[in-house]
Amino acid sequence: MKNFFNLWQFWAFLSALFAAFTAIFAKIGIAGINSDFATFIRTIVIFVVLTMILFFTNQFQPLHTLSQKSIFFLILSGIATGASWIAYFRALKLGNASQVAPIDKLSVVFVALFGLIFLGEQITFAQWVGIGLIAAGAIVIAVQ
Repeated sequence: MKNFFNLWQFWAFLSALFAAFTAIFAKIGIAGINSDFATFIRTIVIFVVLTMILFFTNQFQPLHTLSQKSIFFLILSGIATGASWIAYFRALKLGNASQVAPIDKLSVVFVALFGLIFLGEQITFAQWVGIGLIAAGAIVIAVQ
């Protein structure tokens, strides 16, 4: 039997579970607060928690060991993450968490398309069906 901690499916499920809590906690937390300031507070918390994890598990890496390509794409990823969080918190401020979160999950559709176009990943028929269902569900939620 495989160790759950070594399965990508385990971590993906935890990601989805924590993303659900993120939406609920954020919706409650942004009451009476500017959404950008709320994003700032969230970012500080993430910074502190990750710093502690890296420190206590001795996982810090010297920056000079990273390739310029890795640094460049991690910077782009950070910019995209920041833009996503800002948009997500503004959407939560204006809409219901039960509507915002599923539409946010259209990222699954975009990742599949971008993975196909930019990374050359292969998508099976069954995966296309699932991607289509996610897109259809987001559209149904968006127009209600």
